[in-house]
Amino acid sequence: AAAAATTLPGLRRLWRGGGSGAAACFPLGRALLAVRGAEAAIFLQGLITNDVTRLVEGEGSTPPAPAGGAGLPRALYAHALNVQGRCLYDLILYRLHEGPEEEPHILLECDGGVLEALQKHLKLYKIRRKVNIAPCLDLSLWAVVPGERAGDIAGSLAKSADQALILTPDPRTEVMGWRLITKNGANPSEMIPGSQIGNIQDYHQHRYQQGIPEGVKDLPPGVALPLESNLTYMNGISFTKGCYVGQELTARTHHMGVIRKRLLPVRFSAPLPKDSIPEGAEIVTESGKSAGRFRAGGGEVGIALLRLANINEPLYLNIAGDKTKLTARTPEWWPKTAGK
Repeated sequence: AAAAATTLPGLRRLWRGGGSGAAACFPLGRALLAVRGAEAAIFLQGLITNDVTRLVEGEGSTPPAPAGGAGLPRALYAHALNVQGRCLYDLILYRLHEGPEEEPHILLECDGGVLEALQKHLKLYKIRRKVNIAPCLDLSLWAVVPGERAGDIAGSLAKSADQALILTPDPRTEVMGWRLITKNGANPSEMIPGSQIGNIQDYHQHRYQQGIPEGVKDLPPGVALPLESNLTYMNGISFTKGCYVGQELTARTHHMGVIRKRLLPVRFSAPLPKDSIPEGAEIVTESGKSAGRFRAGGGEVGIALLRLANINEPLYLNIAGDKTKLTARTPEWWPKTAGK
């Protein structure tokens, strides 16, 4: 088993708006699937948007790896697409092997509701490859979102590395903190002094405020397009790795097309009604013209797929003729050239 990373970039960074404690640890309802074997990386390479060789060879890995296997990142974000280039599964890949000389051992994090479907998808393409695919029911996955007094999380973790299988910066964006994988029953607040177990609703609120999609509600399988879902901004795609399922349309859009719609964080003028928003509810301009679709949210925040041309106008969520005003914004963590 891999030890936890012991030197993480940006650990002493002060975080704004993350509460006053050192960190909040959120238990995620997402699943973990182990892909292990001599051909694990080659196998995954043909199925997902990012360059899996970075997890086994360290080529072009940025930032450098935190622990053992210098040059190897510990985590990678990616989507698995269908042949039409639409998202099936949003994934975070974790490297459990310590260096290029070891047999690849990779964990896939996915939405808890699609674990069985993802297993079937992988087995469909496995053919005769030397790969073993198995769910990890003995592991727990946590999001660690630092507060204003983040402190030296890595230093404190080094003292209880036996309890933490993985602690690594979230590969999507710095504002999402870290991902922590432990054995079932381990208490993250004992590993990270001063941290507290948080309410999962607060984690989702944080995601929505930052415009980070996660899971099948935010990225409807067979509907969401990776570039509209900001996969490039979240370090989730390689345009140099070669062929994978759904690559043709994605590469063509990147090189030739203009992305007219994107997922954006939105804020509502009043709290959303619970459970009564139809999937893909329409968002309209003041004149009633369609501006996009609502994806997910809670309270007064959410994320929506919006036409970039309309995001500075007054917008309304339209539910059976009832209109709730909303405002959209461009997240601070997006690249400065975004939308230009």
